[in-house]
Amino acid sequence: MPTFTSYDGARLAYRETGDGAPLLCVPGGPQDSRYLSDLGGLAAQRRLILLDLRGTGGSPAPEDPAAYRCDRLVDDVEALRAHLGLERLDLLAHCAGANVAAQYAARHPERLARLALITPSTRAVGVDVTADDRWATARLRRDEPWFDEAYAALEAVVAGTATGEHVRAIAPFFYGRWDDIARAHRAAEDEQKNMDAVQGLGADGAFDPAATRAALAGLDTPVLVLAGEYDLNSPPRPVTELAALFPESDVVVQPRAGHFPWLDDADRFVRTTAAFLDRPAGRLSPSSS
Repeated sequence: MPTFTSYDGARLAYRETGDGAPLLCVPGGPQDSRYLSDLGGLAAQRRLILLDLRGTGGSPAPEDPAAYRCDRLVDDVEALRAHLGLERLDLLAHCAGANVAAQYAARHPERLARLALITPSTRAVGVDVTADDRWATARLRRDEPWFDEAYAALEAVVAGTATGEHVRAIAPFFYGRWDDIARAHRAAEDEQKNMDAVQGLGADGAFDPAATRAALAGLDTPVLVLAGEYDLNSPPRPVTELAALFPESDVVVQPRAGHFPWLDDADRFVRTTAAFLDRPAGRLSPSSS
């Protein structure tokens, strides 16, 4: 597994898979980048460089917990870019990784060629996901056989009375299809998360939404923001609000997709993402795919 030296001397790991022009990928969680796999086959068109954030996968936990902070992880991305010898990079980020990518875009716009934010978290820019957003998204699944049990568990989660069983019961809301593939993916995700890193990502000082928003207002980089129609974590409304912060952005809502759209419809996900990465600067025409 290849490694690189980051700004503070830490040796961090990354994975490589696929062929073509490099695409640096920042996972969510924070967790082991293995859950991204080959992004539904995108590796057939791009060389995916999958960063293991600090304390996940092959990257050791830092001695100083402050190194988990989102603003510090930006420096790890920049160190990996320099290690790879890329003058400018195409950057893809999923979920919480989008907070790192947004701050990277704000601080290093000259190093960014294209940016793809996949079912992104919106914390770094101060866009709130409301309870109404989540309830409305959850109710789209009312005809699913698992809905009643999962919805009751969601009520307990929102009320702050949830047990571990409740948290496990809402898992189907994060997938477009609650099948064996989704169940296996969820089980692996639960094992791969580093809860110290999850807590540290948003520690005091990690985010400055006003400053990040101001910097992004001048960004001339093409940005793809992809939401899943069924995604309880990052519903389309706040994701669309995030997209509006980028001057050259397009939002795509993938139908019947949850938080991991490359699992729900790999062909559609790859087609949409590859078309964005391969085109010259300019806007995508459709608002959904």
